[in-house]
Amino acid sequence: MNPETQTASQPTPALLFDTINAHQRTEAIKAAIELSLFTAIARGNTSAKEIAGAAGASERGTRILCDYLVIIGFLTKQDGNYGLTPDSAMFLDQNSPAYMGMVIEFMLSPMLTDNFKDLTAVVKKGGSISEEATVAPDHPVWVKFARAMAPMMALPSQLLAPLVDPNANEKLRILDIAAGHGLYGLAFAQRNPRAEVTAVDWSKVLEVAKENAQAAGVSDRYHTIPGSAFDVDYGAGYDLVLLTNFLHHFDPQTCEGLLRKVHGALADGGRAVTLEFIPNPDRVSPPQAAAFSLTMLGGTPAGDAYTFAELEAMLRHAGFAHSEWHELPPTIQRVVISKK
Repeated sequence: MNPETQTASQPTPALLFDTINAHQRTEAIKAAIELSLFTAIARGNTSAKEIAGAAGASERGTRILCDYLVIIGFLTKQDGNYGLTPDSAMFLDQNSPAYMGMVIEFMLSPMLTDNFKDLTAVVKKGGSISEEATVAPDHPVWVKFARAMAPMMALPSQLLAPLVDPNANEKLRILDIAAGHGLYGLAFAQRNPRAEVTAVDWSKVLEVAKENAQAAGVSDRYHTIPGSAFDVDYGAGYDLVLLTNFLHHFDPQTCEGLLRKVHGALADGGRAVTLEFIPNPDRVSPPQAAAFSLTMLGGTPAGDAYTFAELEAMLRHAGFAHSEWHELPPTIQRVVISKK
């Protein structure tokens, strides 16, 4: 047997050790963002000493952190000088219009991370063991979500609107369920001067959406309904209902109940637009969408990342005549458009 072939096929504990130590990756990127390390490098500080001075940190600590960030792919290093990768320059330099560093305020908040401190118990139960699951009424985590996650949602919102409303010239009444930051509905209103949006969410969350509507210059066509999407009166006659990143929080029966309500709020020929992390039928690909199931296992009582077949069945049971799905590259999410 070829020794190289034999070595290559031998089991190795490398993946096990990398996974056990994966928490270090999280803390490294969190520290780098908190120290504005990427911004310091973008401003021309490339040696460990220069970066440390700009960050107000020790040179030794900065050097070790920067080397680790090179190892995991966030920085480059040549002749002792550090540089930004294209991704880091785009998303982690505070002077970039696409800066996403503030997402750690939501994604690494204890309200989310604590759900995974006893994953064994979560798996045994089949859902969150926290009394403060993120689906609790008026949970404060959603105000943090609305403010911190808006930069991450900017791209998909700008891609979704032209997919659904390509001509942007027809009068549209749009209902935005669990609107959060409001960016999805606002993208339609900004492109289409005849689009009018009504957003549903908790009252404190809607304050963030209204701020964004004001900044977008469409507040005169932006209306709100405060309260639970399951309880409030939507009204009727909507041309579009947006369900962006919402159904994954609930079990299929609960989703179907909401979708029946959505169906009733649509005008004849109206469409429901669902944006979700949708795995393939094998439930392990594409990896980022499929892995979202674990996020829902830890953070909700019964939520999941649903396949298109599962979503299509829920929508059909709720009365929708036809559903089709679309990719939304370069995002990892997919869109399901369902016609009444």
